[in-house]
Amino acid sequence: MNLNDLKAQIDRQWDESILPALVDYVKIPAKSPAFDPSWDAHGHLKSVVEMAHAWASHQCSQAGETPVLAGMRLEILQLEGKTPCIFFDVPATGMQGSDRTVLFYGHLDKQPEMSGWREDLGPWKPVIESGRLYGRGSADDGYALYAALAALASLDRQSIARPRCLGLIETCEESGSPDLPEYLEHLKPRLGDVSLVIGLDSGCGNYEQLWVTTSLRGLVGGVLSVEILQEGVHSGNASGIVPSSFRVARRLLNRLDDVDSGIVVSPVFHAPIPQERINEAKQAGEILGDMVWKQFPWVSCSHAPAAYEQACQTSQPTTTDPVEAILNRTWRPALSVTGAAALPSLDMAGNVLRPKTVLKLSMRIPPSVDAEQASQELKRILERDAPYQARVRFEADWAASGWHAPAMPAGLRQLLDEVSIKTFAKPAAYMGEGGTIPFMTMLGAHFPQAQFLITGVLGPQSNAHGPNEFLDIAYAKSLTRLVAGLIAKLADAALV
Repeated sequence: MNLNDLKAQIDRQWDESILPALVDYVKIPAKSPAFDPSWDAHGHLKSVVEMAHAWASHQCSQAGETPVLAGMRLEILQLEGKTPCIFFDVPATGMQGSDRTVLFYGHLDKQPEMSGWREDLGPWKPVIESGRLYGRGSADDGYALYAALAALASLDRQSIARPRCLGLIETCEESGSPDLPEYLEHLKPRLGDVSLVIGLDSGCGNYEQLWVTTSLRGLVGGVLSVEILQEGVHSGNASGIVPSSFRVARRLLNRLDDVDSGIVVSPVFHAPIPQERINEAKQAGEILGDMVWKQFPWVSCSHAPAAYEQACQTSQPTTTDPVEAILNRTWRPALSVTGAAALPSLDMAGNVLRPKTVLKLSMRIPPSVDAEQASQELKRILERDAPYQARVRFEADWAASGWHAPAMPAGLRQLLDEVSIKTFAKPAAYMGEGGTIPFMTMLGAHFPQAQFLITGVLGPQSNAHGPNEFLDIAYAKSLTRLVAGLIAKLADAALV
């Protein structure tokens, strides 16, 4: 099989079928339940699921054509009170059995709008410009189902044998996948022996080769509330006597990380970094160089590609060492304040000492740290010995452990290099990611013998979760072609 033989039909399917579907998908504000408590009444998650289901149904060949996705079972699942999922089961072809089942994973729910979009862009406004599809969700990770089925269909059209392939596309990933365990239990009798999981919800260090995700950080967080008064009072009358609730909150945050370095203090949030992951970070650092930190939209830089070559004159990263930067974002904990309440807008901010300060905290933790223990530690540190006996409460709302990939067989690693070279003319690269995909830990527990290929299209400046998020169309096409080549090669059972 020559991957170039697949290029024309995959590119054509992307241009004629997948891109129009993703344009329509971007228009729908299908926010994850954590950001839209009335998701069921609004119906946006249902809409994107039905849209993807209709597209997938249409991919099966009509009478007289080469069989494509023949015998596929495709259904929308919705357990009572849970967000909907799409499940597909495509039988093996070319006399391949079901003993080497491949499971694809993706999600259709989205992050909220976020401010700061370019004037002519927006989260629900699809714009194709310079080979990019701008808008919320197409790269994270609405394209996954479309790319997976397009890859399988391209093989079927050329009568290339492949194993049985399943797909589970959920709609609460951005909320921590709280509904997924019940769906996995519900589907357990139908999944069989999954030997390879392909997750398309991760990132890539550049758009020039396959990037394999070898670890994902965990996440704990919640809401910190500091109350000092029952109501606001005149700041001239009270300041100097009544401590500022914001200053109390600052003192509490200083318990978590060093204010100058950002290093998290408690050892509970840390874990040893395996030597293999350090070696991968060194390799990735050599490939990416300063792009590791220059990819971000620093205030003295722009979103233009030329920014890669510019040194920022004002804003600076915590480190400019590519290897240390990679390890910081993949195997070390970090605290962020992602939201605030009880702070009046600037035009309403009078000379009043506010009664309370409320902050949304997000702590990324190393892949091997237990999230429940980390969450308990977070609450203990913040609530003990409250300064000035202020009323301090921390309500946890996130506790998702990270994921550390099992050792990869040499045969599979060799195959990934082969399909990456054939697709991009460069071998595969390996690196941890700083985000969290709870599904990976769940799958690892359900299928302890399975191998994982976790990858994705979220590369430099794609800005997942933020403003001006985009999908690099050329890379998505290439990744689809690569997945097709990989699936075809899995006919050799010795590879997994």
